[in-house]
Amino acid sequence: MKNTKLAKYWDALRSSYWFLPTLIAGVDFALALGLLEIDRSGKAPGWWWLYTGGPDGARSMLSTIASSMATVAGTAFSITIVALQLAASNFGPRLLRNFMQDIGNQVVLGTFIGTFLYCLLVLRNIRSEDFNQFVPQLSVTIGIGLAIVSVLVLIYFIHHASTIIQAAHVIEGASQEFDRAIDRLFPEQIGQRAQHDQKPIKGIPNDFEARSTSAFSLHKGYLQAIDDDELMQIACQADVLLWLKTQPGRYLIEGSPIALIYPKEHYSPALTKRINQALIFGKERTEQQDIAFPIEQLVEIALRAISPAVNDPFTAIRCIDRLGAGFSQLVQRDWPSPYRYDKLHQLRVIAEPIKLESLFDRAFSPIRQYAQSDSAVTLHLLDAIALIALHTKTPNQKRILRHHAAMIWRGSQQGLSEECDRADVEQRYQQVLQILNSENSFISEFRQP
Repeated sequence: MKNTKLAKYWDALRSSYWFLPTLIAGVDFALALGLLEIDRSGKAPGWWWLYTGGPDGARSMLSTIASSMATVAGTAFSITIVALQLAASNFGPRLLRNFMQDIGNQVVLGTFIGTFLYCLLVLRNIRSEDFNQFVPQLSVTIGIGLAIVSVLVLIYFIHHASTIIQAAHVIEGASQEFDRAIDRLFPEQIGQRAQHDQKPIKGIPNDFEARSTSAFSLHKGYLQAIDDDELMQIACQADVLLWLKTQPGRYLIEGSPIALIYPKEHYSPALTKRINQALIFGKERTEQQDIAFPIEQLVEIALRAISPAVNDPFTAIRCIDRLGAGFSQLVQRDWPSPYRYDKLHQLRVIAEPIKLESLFDRAFSPIRQYAQSDSAVTLHLLDAIALIALHTKTPNQKRILRHHAAMIWRGSQQGLSEECDRADVEQRYQQVLQILNSENSFISEFRQP
């Protein structure tokens, strides 16, 4: 449970605009105190490039740097807010989380705020009295160095702010989240056989339905993660079999069924409370254990791109390319078994499995429905299915792809008004079927006119 909770907290910190800037400001605070102590002790090195001016010059220089940093920090924050507004309107509000996790913006804000704080701390220690004059030469020099670093960071920020709102950058970020979710949730090596049977070694009790009872949610919100280790420990200690009836990504309310407990004689309110403690809820979905979330992010970008208000099929095509590449990796992974056993090989937890068919529906069905009258997007949907078909491992995967290819073809026949466009889709559809029905196919053959 600790690892799962730590992952959630770390994800929340990464998505905040206060943690990293505060950390950088704290480092600058400690740096100022340490360098001032060195200056007071008289142990500062006598390097030739250290500041050698008087207190008035040092005070004027640090004041200028501090005021400039305050102004630049406010400007950078304003630009960041504008970028977030553009992202919400162009790509969807769910993509804001990706922008909030951008380390570059957080480092920029932290650098400006930290330099401002550093200059204030050093400035208050400069004294110009005749008999008690003190100019922290090392501290002032480092303050000038931080100002130079801040200028370089400002140059980086100007480039970065204009890059992160580009469609290609946003799509690439969502695609990388999809890839990381695949590696995290389906870690089996590509090409190896499954290590777990799809059926339990010891079968589910025949009287499971009659002797089981439901455990209900005590919280409201999106289920972000489930701690398997904690559930296993709970099931072993209570000597029960838990059959989960929910999975990460779903929105639950108080009273929603979350699991079946067998046997019901071992049920207790305390057991329900412990089961709820193994579930992590939040106000929004995350990709920690919800692989459908990054898929739907790419779909949302594509749908907005092909909407009549935007009419940008090329952005939608980029999203389809990323979906095809991601699913090509996913279909090669071994699907984890939903059955979890204790050390004595007794079935303790049954997880609700992620269905590949559902993931395909979430990825391709919305785009197909909105793009029936767009031949370019329709052809790229068939291209993506052909690419995935080259990496399929099971007949069920090919059946799912064949089903979606048929729906895309039927939709195009109804949505495309030009006979030539319908003929192109028909030809591409037949090539997809040829790949799905063939054991050895190459993408070069598919792309031949």
